[in-house]
Amino acid sequence: MTLAELIADTERALTAAGVGFGHGTTNAHDEAAWLVLHAVGLPLDTDFTDSKQNQALAPEQLAQAATLLRARTESRKPLAYLIGEAWLQGVPFTVDERAIVPRSLIAEVIADGSVDPWLGENTHRVLDLCTGNGSLAVLAAMAWPDVQVDAADLSPDALAVAALNVQRHALTDRIRLIESDGLARCSGPYDLILCNPPYVNAQSMAALPAEYLAEPELALAGGADGMDFVRQLLADAPQHLTAQGVLVLEIGNERTHFEAAFPTLNPVWLETSAGGDAVLLLTRQALRA
Repeated sequence: MTLAELIADTERALTAAGVGFGHGTTNAHDEAAWLVLHAVGLPLDTDFTDSKQNQALAPEQLAQAATLLRARTESRKPLAYLIGEAWLQGVPFTVDERAIVPRSLIAEVIADGSVDPWLGENTHRVLDLCTGNGSLAVLAAMAWPDVQVDAADLSPDALAVAALNVQRHALTDRIRLIESDGLARCSGPYDLILCNPPYVNAQSMAALPAEYLAEPELALAGGADGMDFVRQLLADAPQHLTAQGVLVLEIGNERTHFEAAFPTLNPVWLETSAGGDAVLLLTRQALRA
């Protein structure tokens, strides 16, 4: 069996098993390619349609792929947990079940420069609140080499994973980890706060696929309307921002609930691959008003 044939077979098996996606891939084909390439020890950018990849795979490679496929379909855990790694904006991150799999859309607005018009030469301090495994903190430090980044989370377990990624990317001198319930232990003031909080509303939590239930509920559940954490954040944020500071907040599919909870706010909605309804920006002045 060739690499392309194995990926096609794995895609069919994933589809037949009815697994859920959303933790690094969005469909069975991409998930199959990721699973097989990892299992057989090939780089993720391998062109499996290239004729050079038409040679038959070794029996041990087929066995490794079969074992990983079985674990994926039977456990219904995200593939990232099973292999201990996920990628965000082309950057690899260590992951395990102590923190959610990194997938924040805020990574896109860091990478594409959407936030840059609100930053400047006086941007020195950034906070990644609800940092999870530290991926946004790492990406922020990479994108803006002159800033110092605080990475805060309520979960000591998540911070332990974040520490692995800070060390992995040699950023221990620029990223400080803080155990904090919201902004309580974040001193500030910050020029930029990034936050991918728990925002899934109760009805949506009850309908989540098994893959999401494998993640820490603390990082997902946002209360009846998904806005429990966000309410406290917006109340506390102004006193933790500099005069020209801004908050970049991800709310996923909860725009309707956000606007119902904060009808007088007029945020800037930032475009991402999910559209223009998932990530917003608020200045300190807008928050205070």
